Amino acid sequence: MSENSHGGKFYALNMFDVADEEKYLSYFSRLPEAAPPYGGRMVALGRFRDNVAGDLAPRQVLFLVEWESEEAFNNFRDDPDLADLHPLRESSTASYIWQTFDGPDMSDPDLSLDDVLRVLKP
Repeated sequence: MSENSHGGKFYALNMFDVADEEKYLSYFSRLPEAAPPYGGRMVALGRFRDNVAGDLAPRQVLFLVEWESEEAFNNFRDDPDLADLHPLRESSTASYIWQTFDGPDMSDPDLSLDDVLRVLKP
């Protein structure tokens, strides 16, 4: 997998409540075929367990996708060929948060403290 322009990974974090399970499953069942051609790899899917700290209202579900680059993510999000896919997500969820992040590959054996510090600096 290629790295993004920041020399690391690009992630899209989704947190949401399920409003229509059947409709969300229609969306989610298409992702294993829809995301990879655009450079997306599903990394994590989880159910909320506990609010340990912080002031963000909990969401039922967390979904994390790793993308080859920001451009790959934008191509997936903006492709007119997927115009029928994204409304399934939007209409089947509530309290939706979709944020993107980039940073070093934490599994890289050559990861340095400087790589980590670059994420912490504004």
